[in-house]
Amino acid sequence: MSRRVIFDRFGGVDALTVETGRAPTVGSGQVRVRVLVAGLNPVDAKILAGGPIADRFGVRVPAGMGNDFAGVIDQVGAGVEGVAVGDLVYGGARLRAQADHLIIDDLSTLNPVPPGLGVEVAGALDIAGRTALAGVAALRLTSVDTVYVSGAAGGVGILAVQLTRATGARVLGSASVRNHDYLRALGVEPVEYGPQLADRLRTLAPGGLSAVFATRGADDIEQALALGVPPQRVNAIIDADLAASYGVLSVGRRATEPAAVRVVAEDIAAGRLVLPIDATYELDEVRAAYRHLLQGHVRGKVVLRTTGPVPTS
Repeated sequence: MSRRVIFDRFGGVDALTVETGRAPTVGSGQVRVRVLVAGLNPVDAKILAGGPIADRFGVRVPAGMGNDFAGVIDQVGAGVEGVAVGDLVYGGARLRAQADHLIIDDLSTLNPVPPGLGVEVAGALDIAGRTALAGVAALRLTSVDTVYVSGAAGGVGILAVQLTRATGARVLGSASVRNHDYLRALGVEPVEYGPQLADRLRTLAPGGLSAVFATRGADDIEQALALGVPPQRVNAIIDADLAASYGVLSVGRRATEPAAVRVVAEDIAAGRLVLPIDATYELDEVRAAYRHLLQGHVRGKVVLRTTGPVPTS
């Protein structure tokens, strides 16, 4: 038998249930992954709520949940080459990842877990890693830039600030006070959310900001433009249509191939980057996991574990 997280109506976290059925089996050209860890992302909750984002992904209920995963290949179909039973892999499977088993048709969506990368981190990496990598590259940063990253302690933000620092740029990042010391240890100058945020940014950067990586929404974009940041140097990853309405960039995960994230995975494995896991829940605790994510102030990622202790790579 095999479990998967589903929702049969649009709404809040209470719409999520765990369904049990027969485990899927592979066909020709397919592999099956026994999922060990599945990551949560804010976009999951937006899809669950219905509306424009669910429409953009063509979601119809009943539907599965999640995107990020890591696990072990446990079945290989006829004609498959380059992978084997027992391989530890990670990747993305939109609206399917939060399950005990996944059938994968397109093997290019799978990446090998490098030695030294924890499976929990690997299972949380696809969206955050690819979004941060493409989003920072789109800003064409250099060491003379002063960059503001909103949501700097979140899954995407915490990678974005580190990739931005690697360009030599100065980085300001908004986060709750509990995460300020953590950000300082990464070379980021933290700034608190809330009223007068723009004033605090002006105080920290009297010479102005030259680029903004916006993870939140319209308020981020309007603030960046009001602070004089050129539209072509504002990357708002949350909503492409919203970004287009303001004339700013919206470059993220879809601008990369699945294999692009391997450089991020290898840097984490080597200790050059970090992606903290804020909390781990069992698959059956999926509602509690999303409530934890949506309460805000998460440092890094929240993940689901499907069964028992997670092995190290």
